[in-house]
Amino acid sequence: MNTHELLITTHALLSAHKGLLAMDESTSTCNARFAELGIAQTVEARRSYRELLITTPRLHECISGAILVDETIRQSMPDGRSFVDVLTKAGILPGIKVDLGVKELAGFPGEKITEGLDGLRQRLTDYRQMGARFAKWRVVISLSESGSKLLPTTACVEANMHDLARFAALCQEADLVPIVEPEVLMAGSHSIARCEEVTERVLRTLFRHLNEQQVQLEGMILKTGMVVAGYSCTDQATADEVAAATLRCLKRTVPAAVPGVAFLSGGQTPDQASTNLNAMHVYTDKQVPWVLTFSFARAIQQPAMALWNGQSENVAVAQKSLLYRAGCNSAATMGKYRTADHTVIPARALQA
Repeated sequence: MNTHELLITTHALLSAHKGLLAMDESTSTCNARFAELGIAQTVEARRSYRELLITTPRLHECISGAILVDETIRQSMPDGRSFVDVLTKAGILPGIKVDLGVKELAGFPGEKITEGLDGLRQRLTDYRQMGARFAKWRVVISLSESGSKLLPTTACVEANMHDLARFAALCQEADLVPIVEPEVLMAGSHSIARCEEVTERVLRTLFRHLNEQQVQLEGMILKTGMVVAGYSCTDQATADEVAAATLRCLKRTVPAAVPGVAFLSGGQTPDQASTNLNAMHVYTDKQVPWVLTFSFARAIQQPAMALWNGQSENVAVAQKSLLYRAGCNSAATMGKYRTADHTVIPARALQA
């Protein structure tokens, strides 16, 4: 493990007022989003769309790293340049999602386990040789508030957090910064208080396992959800309430040695994700030990995907939309975001 290199990469990923672009949707997820918009679900359509993302002018002003999938890290521009080279030359660090997706947790109906540890050491070595500088692993934790079994179970939390810690240790061995992602799902009618309770429990368990596996906390990034009520909850929290609950939960569970927390959007609308991130930066007034940033997928990409709609003549306007949403979140990391007016404006204007 090259500690110095890990710290350099971590510092670069957490550059001031920049975040991560999560373009690591699985083929099935990407195809499903294409299908909703009537876009062809083909390898070339996915390649063209991801080319649109990584060639967006000035994206490096707001984005420090891009999370790819196995298909994307192997893809190239029409002129033969690899996507990894394009990102690197643009000043954006390439990363890779290495988990193999979630499956049913045997013996625990309604709960999931993430697969992919078998053979991971070699895959990490291969991705590092391809130019990846960091890697991500996601687990999902489901909540329920009623019924005969209250979710999540201890078995589910322990199994997933152990796997996250093993992933992180293997990443650091391969000189890749681990992005450790325990996602407490928004699906359900649970309250913000219930989400906070479960998120705190999950993070406490995660860091116990990370310490047991001797993961260097200074050379990792936590990717987690904001503390929010479930989709179906009738009592939705305000942005200030989300900020207060999220920061309280992090302060109780995340060691100061961790350099940064990158929030996932978790199905929030683009404006909700930006507004809640903004509230955290207004609320903290710099009184937290970590960099608080974003690692969004749909909350940055979805408007651009809809504008593109699979048509090459729409690339420019889609890229402007992508840059705009990235700029919104960059502004939010300074507490300067204002509710979007749906006008495509330069990212730099949001930072003025």
